[in-house]
Amino acid sequence: MNHSNSQTTHHTPSRIGDTVVMGMGKTGLACANFLVKHGYSVRVMDNRPTPPGLATLKQTLPDIPYITGRFDAAQLAQAAEIIISPGLSRQAPALAQAVAAGVPIISEIELFARYVNAPVVAITGSNGKSTVTTLLGEMAKQAGWRVQVGGNLGTPALELLGTPAPDLYILELSSFQLESTKSLNPKAAVVLNISEDHMDRYANLAEYVAAKQRIYQGDGIVVINADDPYVVAMLPPQRQHLSFSLHNHQGDFRVCQHHGELYFARANHNSFTPLLSTKAMKLPGAIMRANALAALALGEAVGLHESAMLDAIPTFRGLPHRCAWVANKQDIDFFNDSKGTNVGATSAAIAGLEKPGQIILIAGGEGKGADFTPLAEGVAQHCRACLLIGRDAPLIADVLTEVVPVHHAKTLEDAVAQAAALANPGDAVLLSPACASFDMFNNYEHRGQVFETAVKQL
Repeated sequence: MNHSNSQTTHHTPSRIGDTVVMGMGKTGLACANFLVKHGYSVRVMDNRPTPPGLATLKQTLPDIPYITGRFDAAQLAQAAEIIISPGLSRQAPALAQAVAAGVPIISEIELFARYVNAPVVAITGSNGKSTVTTLLGEMAKQAGWRVQVGGNLGTPALELLGTPAPDLYILELSSFQLESTKSLNPKAAVVLNISEDHMDRYANLAEYVAAKQRIYQGDGIVVINADDPYVVAMLPPQRQHLSFSLHNHQGDFRVCQHHGELYFARANHNSFTPLLSTKAMKLPGAIMRANALAALALGEAVGLHESAMLDAIPTFRGLPHRCAWVANKQDIDFFNDSKGTNVGATSAAIAGLEKPGQIILIAGGEGKGADFTPLAEGVAQHCRACLLIGRDAPLIADVLTEVVPVHHAKTLEDAVAQAAALANPGDAVLLSPACASFDMFNNYEHRGQVFETAVKQL
């Protein structure tokens, strides 16, 4: 195996054979490109007959051997090392045989860890990890740091590696990526929260928790959510740590009353220092407050200036199409939650928008056979009216007509105009469809863009 430079010799797998990349998605292609560039002998496999990255692989790496439509157990058993894409389970029969033959199976993140050239912040959790990753990135940029942000969100970690080295890498990591990662040593790491997820992949919750817990490997600063007993139980003994909490009696970073309103605060001994009114955030709700506290704790752990972090919070609009603040028109806030494509996501968005007024909800689309009944409770509690668009508008109307005035619109633009007319000052207009978009739009991003354009033209 020829390595292109001397510094990588200690990465040579101890076995003779190719490094096999499993999966031809975004991550798999990033791995193949990286390995070839570093002089590895590589082959690629994907059990789908026509995987998404096949054309790109043929074009950019025409000399690389590949197999599609199956996993070749014989080749895997002879590999020097296998790099597995996050979507693939290590329990797959061909992989289990390779493990039995002593072949190491690693993730793209493990490969990244071998070559990383700057400190890393690692972020995982059942909910909120994309938001915290993005917000921390904004804080670092505000502080004037050169930062690379990606991982499970956006750009594969290997594509972030470069020279000159940045000041910081900020990685969102999934439990799937962490399963096969053993030598990442983040300068700061957090598990934001734990709720049942991916139970089709894990035998039980304990197995899922164990995968998440791997983010606390190494000797960096551990950030924990003091409100989540699963996360508190993960704290490794004798490790420096910071905590965050939505309660005023615990957590290094917490929410406290100050001058009659809620403030983000930094605790010290028996008192606290108020940092910023929670009203300064464009994005309301307890979940967003917890995300901001987590970002503040991680930022402190890596040495970001507090003033820069606090400057970044009020300008943060949220992630595109995920309850993102769009604009304020005539004292009405408009929020784009086009990614709310199911009833649970829309219910959470409605509950999370803490506004002085009420919500005008815009919903509807391709319902995928969902039961809309659970929407009624949140709508009854928080909404002034509901505007329905799309194919399954009648099904949603059947559920909501009893609890709130329901209006229909032929187009999303018409819905926005009607919603603005129905809203009172202090209200919020929320696009959170509880449906897929395919009956009217290319995808949820397209739907969100149409909404934002309509809002800006009001």
